[in-house]
Amino acid sequence: MTIMAEAQIELIEGCRVPVLLSNGDGWHWAEILSKKDINGKPLYYIHFDDFNKRLDEWVPEERMDVTKAELPKKDAKTPKKEPQASKMTNGSRPASPELPNGASTSVLLPIGGISPAPSPIPGGGGGMGGGMTGGLNKKNNNLLNRKRKLEEDPASQARDHPPPPPPPRLLPNQVLLTDSQEGQFAPRQTGSMVAHHDDVVTRMKNVELIEIGRWRIKPWYFSPYPQELTNNPILYLCEYCLKYLKSNKCLERHLAKCLHRHPPGNEIYRKNNISFFEIDGRKNKAYAQNLCLLAKLFLDHKTLYYDTDPFLFYVMCEYDNRGYHMVGFFSKEKESSEDYNVACILTLPPYQRKGYGKLLIEFSYELSKVECKTGSPEKPLSDLGLLSYRSYWSQTIMEILLKMKPTEQGEQPSITINEISEKTSIKKEDVVSTLQHLNLINYYKGQYIITMNTEQVDSHERAMSKRIIRIDPKCLHWQGKDWSRRGKW
Repeated sequence: MTIMAEAQIELIEGCRVPVLLSNGDGWHWAEILSKKDINGKPLYYIHFDDFNKRLDEWVPEERMDVTKAELPKKDAKTPKKEPQASKMTNGSRPASPELPNGASTSVLLPIGGISPAPSPIPGGGGGMGGGMTGGLNKKNNNLLNRKRKLEEDPASQARDHPPPPPPPRLLPNQVLLTDSQEGQFAPRQTGSMVAHHDDVVTRMKNVELIEIGRWRIKPWYFSPYPQELTNNPILYLCEYCLKYLKSNKCLERHLAKCLHRHPPGNEIYRKNNISFFEIDGRKNKAYAQNLCLLAKLFLDHKTLYYDTDPFLFYVMCEYDNRGYHMVGFFSKEKESSEDYNVACILTLPPYQRKGYGKLLIEFSYELSKVECKTGSPEKPLSDLGLLSYRSYWSQTIMEILLKMKPTEQGEQPSITINEISEKTSIKKEDVVSTLQHLNLINYYKGQYIITMNTEQVDSHERAMSKRIIRIDPKCLHWQGKDWSRRGKW
């Protein structure tokens, strides 16, 4: 009898192969991005299909089902971009509902009876991410040596964007108010934020661990730190000035000389042990650039830049007897033609799922209230950022609606979308899209009406009970500047 050995495909870059998940919960198809040998044994850097890139990892051959491996497709052509029929932004929320000619939006609050609405308000999110902007420094960039190709993932768009609301229906005990809408809400896809372009180099994590303060954190994505430092098992950062160093000994020597115990710039908010510092990207360029590099380890979908002059950075810190320890930050353009009040937003992983993400978002809108403007985060948002913003918008809008009281004549309380936007500083399109996402908004006879049920109210109250930390406007000491009149920043 002759036994024929099954031919085995040589695993090379571009191959697709089933890989056993790290938690042992089944197999999942993955693409091999790179290969290296450790003590004579091959290791493969893989990206799981339909998984976020932060789950990419090095795996041995034992975790692969080599018998089912597929060779890379030859002469694969980049698919052509299809025109987007719906008003959506990649990685963001759907635009507001389209209005027929002559139609107007309406906001409605129920009187005694409760009308059914299908979906409860989502709970508070954990951490978040945004993107960082500027221009890559060619002298320090030996890795990014080729043009990147933007890859759009229609599947992720389908996951991020809910289906349109159900057909409108007449509901009892309702009062309608109209608020004219001018044009359609279609957020732009370009601006100070530049979409991240993939190539083989930036698709792979280049830092294994970072040590900052008392934390050791495993990064999620690529960041263009100097290559001689990324070859080390741990990258050390000063938690006060964010300077990067190659060893613990270097960090100890640096801390003995470092005079900083808080971020540079002005402290504009303090309550209990929470402080916010405003950093000008032009005046404190070294700190701002180091902050960009750190943020890029946990943000993937935007291109990192070193041109920090057009931006302000707001760093949130926890205070103790050793100093101010960075929790997270957001940046914003000094001048934004689209009224964006956030360009990039991030909560460091050790502080995620503690309410700090919403605190950063709430602070950004408090600044917009002082400026007497409505604001919105720049798109696209990361997956975690999108969840956090949707949750914040939902809770803030519901809080406004539930606080409304009937009039002295006993009439139904009423409010317009413009009034909600003015009270919260949330842009009108974000208000409408949030109501649509929660299925609170219905279309009836050329007008929009809002309905909610007891389940949604109870869900909102449970979510708000978990938001222990809130921004106190009385503790904010800040005045906005008109940067358009200041000549140079």
